[in-house]
Amino acid sequence: MAAVRRLVIDVLKPHDPPLLAFTDQVAELQSVDGVTSSLIELDQEVQNIKLTFEGEDVDFSAIEEKVESLGGSVHSVDQVACGDHVVTDRRTLQDA
Repeated sequence: MAAVRRLVIDVLKPHDPPLLAFTDQVAELQSVDGVTSSLIELDQEVQNIKLTFEGEDVDFSAIEEKVESLGGSVHSVDQVACGDHVVTDRRTLQDA
């Protein structure tokens, strides 16, 4: 199986831990070289966030386990890049 180089997931998390602490903790996973978090929607009790992970072989199971240990849940896997390098998504005529 090809190595996962980039993984984008949609996560529902409680307000605590705050987004900065949450992101810092998932970034510490062994298979993660870097992670970017974006707040998508804010509710009185939860936050909907997008997490983008990059690494040489990103481990989805470890990420999901860490997210759940922090009180969150993975709603969907929105993008996966596999192979020797990450291919940049480009707009095509079909996207218009």
